[in-house]
Amino acid sequence: MSEPTVPSAPEVEVSGERFVDAYRWMVLARAFEDKIGALYRAGKVVGGVYLGRGQEAFSVSLGLQLNQSSGDIFAGLIRDQGGRMAFGESIDDAARAYLGSVEGPMKGRDGNIHRGRPKEGMPAMISHLGASVSVVNGMLIAKRYQGKTECIGGVTAGDGNTSTGAFHEGLNQAAVENLPLIVSVADNQFAYSTPTKSQYACEDLAMRAEGYGVGAYSIDGTNLDECLRAFQDAAEKVRAGEGPQLIVGKLLRLSGHGEHDDAKYVPDSARAGKYGQDCNVLAREMILERGFASGAELDAIQKEAVAKVEESVSRAQSENSPSPVTDDWKVFASEF
Repeated sequence: MSEPTVPSAPEVEVSGERFVDAYRWMVLARAFEDKIGALYRAGKVVGGVYLGRGQEAFSVSLGLQLNQSSGDIFAGLIRDQGGRMAFGESIDDAARAYLGSVEGPMKGRDGNIHRGRPKEGMPAMISHLGASVSVVNGMLIAKRYQGKTECIGGVTAGDGNTSTGAFHEGLNQAAVENLPLIVSVADNQFAYSTPTKSQYACEDLAMRAEGYGVGAYSIDGTNLDECLRAFQDAAEKVRAGEGPQLIVGKLLRLSGHGEHDDAKYVPDSARAGKYGQDCNVLAREMILERGFASGAELDAIQKEAVAKVEESVSRAQSENSPSPVTDDWKVFASEF
């Protein structure tokens, strides 16, 4: 029996403008999470902080292919700040959620990463991670019944996520229903501290796609060029009715599972390997090499990102926290 083939990023054209736009979101996400990480270490953030450092290129590339104003859906996980922002989450929403402001999407009443605006195509993140696939399936089927067949969905997962029954059932349902769904799997080599060799025996997670009857791509998740090309091609296919597409991006978390984790279990060989590179640094180098922007222009993007972060965080810190005495604690269903 021959081994299933796994296509890499297709040779499609991506504009220089799209490269720079993606880089802008990558830089903003990194600046924001660096700030949140610092606030966490200073005791200013309640709850966990899980950073997407090293995953920005992969996450942003999905977010950019989805159109929030047209009814598309994006279901991100704990390391998808870049994709969330590229899709449409405001930096104010993110800052307010982390800092417990009543002005935020969850009104300061929920964990900072369990935030979303379902009416705007952003379901709140689910800790039972594989469950997000079936949630987006349901949203897409609802849109189908409403005659909104132009909408597509994007859902993110990690390598450990793919070992859950919920992920299997959700992806199987998406294939059977021929849903316009992109499933993005960040294979960051560890499910918390469990290495991939203890999670799956196949050579590449993308090989599983053939068994479900969905399309697949396996790419270098640190390479912005590959990420943009793969997600652009996948989006075109799902919009054309070709069914779900699975994209596996190989990369490495450049921090611990969370800011509470020192990641001592990650060997030096992984950090020094191909996927241990910083996607933001690689993207900057690529943009300069291809002449899409100058160094001064990219420096300005960095400076602007830091200023936006400081402004949003300062605003969130000045706002009220929820009050158990005066607030209406009934479920605010009308806003969802």
